[in-house]
Amino acid sequence: MVYIIRLILFVSIFLMSSCSQGQNEKDSQLALIKTTNPNPTVTEENKGQDNAEKIEKEVESFDEIYDVAVVKGKKDTLVVYKVKHMHRFNMKKVEKDLNKILEKKYPKENFTVSSDYKVFLEAVRLVERKNNGKLSDKKAEKRFNEIVKMTSDMK
Repeated sequence: MVYIIRLILFVSIFLMSSCSQGQNEKDSQLALIKTTNPNPTVTEENKGQDNAEKIEKEVESFDEIYDVAVVKGKKDTLVVYKVKHMHRFNMKKVEKDLNKILEKKYPKENFTVSSDYKVFLEAVRLVERKNNGKLSDKKAEKRFNEIVKMTSDMK
């Protein structure tokens, strides 16, 4: 009887471990706990990738910020970030300074900037699904617009 229980336990553990998700999806599950630094993504292929990378480098240069995700859509650019723990009291100032610099350096871009964890997590998921080929350009743009709308509704 003991052997049967051990066998069932072993088989169930084996099955649970073999049914794991891809590494990228695990990253999105841990995005709130650890630094993910996803690559900048555009919802349309080959449109604005260089600009998105420059924007990411600009945001990463802030000492107060430790994790950044940049997603560029047709009309908007979403910049989401995480603030270091000791700088959380100054989050409004960080966002204001970040907005000011981005608007100055990229006047033609329409930025949506957020430090909200939920928005960060949704952006990371969008980047992962887009990069894995699970989302077409059209669906990625639609999801991108939903995230931007969610961000504006929170303010």
